[in-house]
Amino acid sequence: MMMAVTRNQPVIGLDGFRNGWVAVAIDGAGCAISFPADISTALAAPFTRAAIDIPIGMTDDGERACDKLARDKLAPHRSRVFTGARRWLWEDHTDPDEANIEASRRGQTRASRQLWHLGRKIMEVDAFVRAHRDCDIREAHPELVFLRLNGAPLPSKKTEQGAKLRRDLLVAAGFVEIDDWVTRARLGTGAKPDDLLDACAVALAARDCAGCVPEGEAPRDAHGVAMQVWF
Repeated sequence: MMMAVTRNQPVIGLDGFRNGWVAVAIDGAGCAISFPADISTALAAPFTRAAIDIPIGMTDDGERACDKLARDKLAPHRSRVFTGARRWLWEDHTDPDEANIEASRRGQTRASRQLWHLGRKIMEVDAFVRAHRDCDIREAHPELVFLRLNGAPLPSKKTEQGAKLRRDLLVAAGFVEIDDWVTRARLGTGAKPDDLLDACAVALAARDCAGCVPEGEAPRDAHGVAMQVWF
């Protein structure tokens, strides 16, 4: 559903970090940043659309068309898209090794440690989305947004060149406060500079929604949740 959002309607972009969420809100010509501890607090204020850098909608085997298409778009940097989220991983198991034994028994791909440790946030968002089906909450991927803004693949965000390029793209898109956010606002929160950059990128996806994978009507999982990545 490609609904237009006007520039004076509030949107929110969210990226997770170890202590909670980086929330970037755009409302009219202004934007603001906050660091809420949970998704309910992050989305407590009225919003027209929210975009979150987290898997939304999951299959039993962890295979999603949107992940494959997103990885293809980001080639040769396919590994920037995490795959394999499955509700049963975290609903049925508290130990990653046990979960992966079960994944192997089912003939499925094992979960990486990085994916496993995202489980709490994935399930937090899953519960919120399923309880608030009237809200426009979409999965977005910051690297797809940066690809759209740059017109070509970017170097790793962990490099000085990659971080600066992403920062410059965001300033050009209107985030003139980003240097202050990175050097001052985030201090003491536990959020890293790239967490802020990613939250800004998905906020742009919430406001502009230039495209998605797959295109057209979104496939839905067993709970009716859309599996589509926006940028």
